[in-house]
Amino acid sequence: MNNRFIVALQLLIFLLSGSGQILAQEGSTLNDILNYREYSPYFASAGQPSAEQLQAVRAAGFQRVIYIAFTTNQNALSNEDQIVKELGMDYVHIPVTWTNPGVRDFQAFVDVMQRDPELKTFLHCQVNARASVFSFLYRVIYQNVPLAQAKADMNTVWEPDAVWQEFIFQILAEHAIDPDCPDCNWKREVPE
Repeated sequence: MNNRFIVALQLLIFLLSGSGQILAQEGSTLNDILNYREYSPYFASAGQPSAEQLQAVRAAGFQRVIYIAFTTNQNALSNEDQIVKELGMDYVHIPVTWTNPGVRDFQAFVDVMQRDPELKTFLHCQVNARASVFSFLYRVIYQNVPLAQAKADMNTVWEPDAVWQEFIFQILAEHAIDPDCPDCNWKREVPE
């Protein structure tokens, strides 16, 4: 059965029984994390996890957490670094400006990934927009995933706006990769 259905059913029984007992909810799963996407057994991205969801990340065997938004974001987990380290995982923070992602940001991410390529890695930002773009680029450039497949995976989260498309095109150009393919529709904005 669906976990949400089970929790709703438990809540209904609780309310109808008037017993006053607190229901125990099942622990968080990876799929409870906002926009969780698993690309391979060793690489996934998502939006901001809660402290409980970080426990699920560890339970799933992840060994490294990379956070690519700012810790000052209103939805950021203020002590995420400490939680991750206490769970026994590596923690890397690469703050990427939403309105101005940079080549150096992506290079820093690649450096971390390439330093220990065998570590099971959980990449996240706030809603998995930044992270899905970094995942798309990394998978295409370093894991030889076909462009159309990686783009389709990214588009399950969002279709990058003009700023992020330009960033994507810049990174791909630096690696001599053409962003156009038969199944790739970038919906480029036409200048007025």
